[in-house]
Amino acid sequence: MHIGTDLVHIPTFRAQLATPGTTFARAFTDRELRDCAAKPDRDASLAARWAAKEAYVKAWGSARFGRPPALETIDFRELEVLIDAYARPTLAVSSQLAAAGAPAVASLSLSHDGDYATATCLVATA
Repeated sequence: MHIGTDLVHIPTFRAQLATPGTTFARAFTDRELRDCAAKPDRDASLAARWAAKEAYVKAWGSARFGRPPALETIDFRELEVLIDAYARPTLAVSSQLAAAGAPAVASLSLSHDGDYATATCLVATA
């Protein structure tokens, strides 16, 4: 098991999200954008999802300690935060990333309050 965590400053994220051409403008799937559009604070919800993707990459990276990265770059849309009917999050890994050795998510926690969003991700590795 490997863990990753990330913290996002929502006001900074909000400003970057509004800037055309930034990483954040193309980091989310249509479903993530739709799900967050229905939330009271869309940008805080997207910030938590960004933190989840970053936390996953950190956990995967720690699982590869001492070895080079599995991929040169990651299309963050290949990592999709899904929320079930009971508001429990998980992160779906695309088949392309899985083929590159991306581990399955064992557990994901998201939170946002005030100016910050955070996520912690636990991945299972062989």
